Amino acid sequence: MYDKLFSPQVIEEALRIIRTEFPMAVWETVYVTIIATLFSIAIGLPLGVLLVAGEKNGVLPLPGWLMHALGVIINLLRSVPFLILMIMVFPLTRLIVGTVVGTPATIVPLVIASFPFIARLAESSLREINPNIIETAQSMGATPMQIIMKVMIPESVPSLISNATIAVTTILSYSAISGILGGGGLGKIAINYGYYRYKYLIMLAAVILLIVLVQIFQSVGTFLATKSDKRLKNK
Repeated sequence: MYDKLFSPQVIEEALRIIRTEFPMAVWETVYVTIIATLFSIAIGLPLGVLLVAGEKNGVLPLPGWLMHALGVIINLLRSVPFLILMIMVFPLTRLIVGTVVGTPATIVPLVIASFPFIARLAESSLREINPNIIETAQSMGATPMQIIMKVMIPESVPSLISNATIAVTTILSYSAISGILGGGGLGKIAINYGYYRYKYLIMLAAVILLIVLVQIFQSVGTFLATKSDKRLKNK
């Protein structure tokens, strides 16, 4: 199977496909990852805040049944494998985008699969805050919304950025999986050429590019988290 992997003909064909198809595939992968991440954060971060602030002893206590229902929904969505979830939300994807195949259509299941994950990551970041800081803000008469917006979120920014980086790399891997069901990007190329046509060199190139993208996102996230950490600035 691998005896002719690096033959001149195979290498020539792989280079041609890399030149003609990979630039658009890389763009589609980055585009889908960033857009899905932004939408997931827009939904997941407020939910993560509610999971912490809405507790019985939180700054904004919410009814117990509501908190329980919120936790159950988040856990259920996190429990469904992405490939199955992608199929389950076909009707919603078609309603929003008009189709269930192609690059834009993958954004809907990516967001649905990712925002519960981000909510739990945000919850974890917010729980790292020193309770004394919140108690000080309460003693000074700050409202719950002021505590959330001016104390909890700013204090947890480095951890939130680090966890957002984890979310980005997870969404990137999900976007590659979506190629099985007609999604675009590097995942589609890896599956179409590596699985259906047995062109393993092209699949290998797609995997290497995915690894490079993960490293880029990880490096940027680590840099931003370090720059935003006040403890490191004061050293």
